[in-house]
Amino acid sequence: MAKEPKLSLIPLGGLGEIGKNMMVLRYGDSILVVDCGLMFPDEEMLGIDIVIPDITYLLDNKELVHGIVLTHGHEDHIGALPYVLRQINVPVYGTRLTLGLLEGKLKEKNILGDVTLNTVKPREIVQVGPFKVEFIRVSHSIPDAVAIAIHTPIGVVLHSGDFKFDLTPVDGQVTDFHRLAQYGEKGVLVLLSDSTNAEKPGYTMSESAVGTTFDENFRQASERIIITTFASNVHRLQQAIQAAQKHDRKVAVVGRSMVNVIGVANELGYMDIPEGILIELEEANKLPRNKVVILTTGSQGEPMSALTRMALSDHRQVDIYPGDTIIISAMPIPGNEKLVGRIINQLFKLGAKVIYEMASGIHVSGHPAQEELKLMLNLVRPKFFVPVHGEYRMLIKHAELAKDTGVLPENVFVAENGYVLEFSRRKGRASGRVTAGKVMVDGLGVGDVGNVVLRDRKLLSQDGILIIALTIDRESGLVIAGPDIVSRGFVYVRGSEELLEEAKIKIKSALDKCSEKGISELSAIKSQVRDAAGKFLYEKTRRRPMIMPIIMEA
Repeated sequence: MAKEPKLSLIPLGGLGEIGKNMMVLRYGDSILVVDCGLMFPDEEMLGIDIVIPDITYLLDNKELVHGIVLTHGHEDHIGALPYVLRQINVPVYGTRLTLGLLEGKLKEKNILGDVTLNTVKPREIVQVGPFKVEFIRVSHSIPDAVAIAIHTPIGVVLHSGDFKFDLTPVDGQVTDFHRLAQYGEKGVLVLLSDSTNAEKPGYTMSESAVGTTFDENFRQASERIIITTFASNVHRLQQAIQAAQKHDRKVAVVGRSMVNVIGVANELGYMDIPEGILIELEEANKLPRNKVVILTTGSQGEPMSALTRMALSDHRQVDIYPGDTIIISAMPIPGNEKLVGRIINQLFKLGAKVIYEMASGIHVSGHPAQEELKLMLNLVRPKFFVPVHGEYRMLIKHAELAKDTGVLPENVFVAENGYVLEFSRRKGRASGRVTAGKVMVDGLGVGDVGNVVLRDRKLLSQDGILIIALTIDRESGLVIAGPDIVSRGFVYVRGSEELLEEAKIKIKSALDKCSEKGISELSAIKSQVRDAAGKFLYEKTRRRPMIMPIIMEA
C-alpha cells in the first residue's frame, strides 16, 4: 500500500512572540514561505537594531524553495526580506502597496535589481511550484492586506494574515467574506489565524472611528497639533490629513520611515492627499501654530525617534511649546510601555496636552477580537486549526475559541517556532523540530552578535570594565612595567586611588605566586590576575566588573 502524502507546516517566527512572522509549507520536495518579518529588540538585547528569523532550515533546503508570498506590508511581515533574499533568491509575490514598500527596503540594501517581484491582485490565483495560491482581500490597518489560500495536493491551507472585520473601512475595501465562505463550503484542511487580540472579548472598532476622534480633537486644539502613529498605518495617516484639511491646517511630515511610506502610498494611489496641504518643516515653523499639524514617528518611545527627540528638547527643528496638543495614536508594543510612559511624562512637563489612552478613541487595533476570530472560524470551518501571530497565552486563548466553534480538540495545534506539524487528509500531528530562533542584526553585522556578546554587554552596562595592563620579562617572568589600571563604568579613578592601589598590590601578589610556581603561559597568568582582582574588588565593592588583563612580553 502506497504511503499517504503528507503536508508539513513549519513556523520559523511569529509563534510565542509578536513579530518576525514566517511560516513554511512543505509538500514532498517543494517549499513555499508565507511572510518574512522582523521584530524589534527587547530591553535585554543591548545595542541590537532588529531581530530576524533563523532560516537555517531554509538554507539547508535552499533548492526546494519555490517562492515567498506576502500578506501585507508591515515590518513584522516583510522587514526581514532584505536579509533573507541575499541568501535565498526566490520570486516574491504580493499586492501592489506591499511590494511598493518592499522595493524601498531592497533599494536601500542595493539588491532590488537581483530580486523578482510579482504583483498580484485580490482573487488572483498564481502557480508557485506545485502550489496554487489565491489572494483574498481582508481589512487591516494598512491597505492591500490579504489572506492567502494555498492549494496543496491534499487540501487547502488558509492563512488569514493580519486582519479585522471592519465593516466601514477607510478605503471602502471590505473583507471578501463571500470568498472566505466559499472556501468554507468547499472545505479547508488547515486554518492559520491571527491571535494578537485573542484575549480581547467582543469586536475591534472600525478604523473610521479614529477619524471622528481626530475631528473632535482638532476642533478643540488651539495651538499646534503633533500626531504620532506607526509609519505604515496608511489609513490613520490619511484620516489625519483629511482632518487637517477640514480644519484649515497644513501638514508637515517628520521621520524618514513615515516620509517614505506616505511617498509610496501616494504615488501608487493608496492615499488621497489634497494639493498643497503637505509642506516642509521649515515652512511649517513660519506659520501660526494653530495652522499646523506635524505627523511624526516615535509612537513606541524609540530613543532615536523624532518624537523622543522633541520631548527631550533635542530635535533640531521642533520644540514643544505649552498648549501644543500631542496625539499618540498607537498602543505600546508589549515591552515598550516604560519608554512610552517616559515620553508622555516629559511632554506633560513641557506643558503639552497629551492624548494617549485607548479609551480616548484615538487608537483602534488592526487585529480581530474574539467574536471576529469566531466568525473567521465559522466562515472557513477548517478540519485542523493552528493559531499563529501571538504570544503563547494568546495562542492558547485562540485555540479555546476554535474548540468552542466546533473544531475537534485533537485537531487544534498550539505550536512553537521550529515545530514541524504534519498533516494528511485525515490526521494531524507534531512530528519533530527544526532549527528556529532569533538572529540579531547590529549595524552591518547579521548574526554575529549572540548570547555571549549580549551577556558581555549586560555585564559592561551593570558593573563596567577594568583593564589591567602590564609588561613582563620573557626570560625571567618578572614584571618590568605596571600593573596600570584603567576603569570605565566601574569607579571614577579620582577619589578611588586607594582602592586601585590596593588592587595593584593584590595583582602583584598573584604575579609573584605565578613566578614561584613556574607558571609562564600567558593565558594562565591572565586567569590568575583576573581571579585575584575580581575576588578583591567584589569583597570591597560587591560589584563584578568585567576584568580584562593585557599582558605584553619584552
